[in-house]
Amino acid sequence: MKILLRLLLKNQHPRNRSGQAQTDKGMTLVELLVGAIMAFLIITPMLAFVVDMLNTDRREQVKSNTEQDIQAAVDFIAQDLSQAIYIYDNNPATVSTATTTATGIPALLAGNFIPPPDATKAPILVFWKRQLIKNAVPVNATLTPKPSDCKPGELAGKAGECNDTYVLSLVAYYQLKDQQNTWCQPSGGTCPTRIARYEIRDGVKNPNPSSSDPANPYYTVDPTEAAAPNKAFNKEFDISKPTEKVTMGSTQFINPEVLVNYIDHSPKQLDVAECKNALGTPKIQIGLAAPTDVPEDTLKVTDSASTTITNSFYACVDNARNLARVTIRGNSLRRLQTDAGYDAKKAAYFPTVSVQVQGLGARGK
Repeated sequence: MKILLRLLLKNQHPRNRSGQAQTDKGMTLVELLVGAIMAFLIITPMLAFVVDMLNTDRREQVKSNTEQDIQAAVDFIAQDLSQAIYIYDNNPATVSTATTTATGIPALLAGNFIPPPDATKAPILVFWKRQLIKNAVPVNATLTPKPSDCKPGELAGKAGECNDTYVLSLVAYYQLKDQQNTWCQPSGGTCPTRIARYEIRDGVKNPNPSSSDPANPYYTVDPTEAAAPNKAFNKEFDISKPTEKVTMGSTQFINPEVLVNYIDHSPKQLDVAECKNALGTPKIQIGLAAPTDVPEDTLKVTDSASTTITNSFYACVDNARNLARVTIRGNSLRRLQTDAGYDAKKAAYFPTVSVQVQGLGARGK
């Protein structure tokens, strides 16, 4: 019995020591090196995949933002243009003659009626519209002497009862090419262009002007009051002569409001008959001669005053039919990088939106 017990204890002791030795054994340097290499080979492609996904997501996000901005701008212009009663084309005639009628923006520029184009701005879409002014004409001049006394929704026969009215309004959309890095990010390189909107309008006219001043049909000429005509508006303007006595001069215009940023700043060629095709080849008849096609240069208004014509915001105008087609091309890549010129292979990142709008009709209707 004692001999058997000694044998058991003798065999148990080496096993315990062997187990302890195995527990204390660690990884060798070769094993660590192999593990590090395997981790690098696995993690590096995953990191590259994740970074690529993030960059793709960012590009898609700015693309979506640009598309939404461009679409919103086109919708705004379309709504504005739908009220137009006269749209200026690009007819080069600056004065009307026996054989030529001045109908275009060049005539306005020749008369200094709108801000002149230069290296930083160019007029693209200019038109007259009827603008609704609510609660502006007092029903009873005794109870409500002037428009500022009007009260929206006032009951009939009460002080403050007023009707709505329309006034003439001149709207001009310009393409701006400034280098203000406050909005153009990332900074550096060439900034995209912007679309800005000028507007001046006539004042609310008194249907019963004062007998002491019959030459002044307005309720007020104080430019600080909403019912007064803007300082730039020429009170002698006649819509039947849209290129004469239009404004009091371009220096009287107030600063424009920016409609949308990140319009493409790189040049892109247009089809030689872009506007003819878009508007259905408009015709013009001079005197008794047979009708002829309106020249493309008369229909198309773009940033031709610039040293680099981008054709990223342009209008096709059929003056005779009071019809206009407006096209805007954005640049989403410029939100991410400075060297983001137009590339046909990346056309999806330069969203282009067009809209064709018929105005209210002929002048006086």
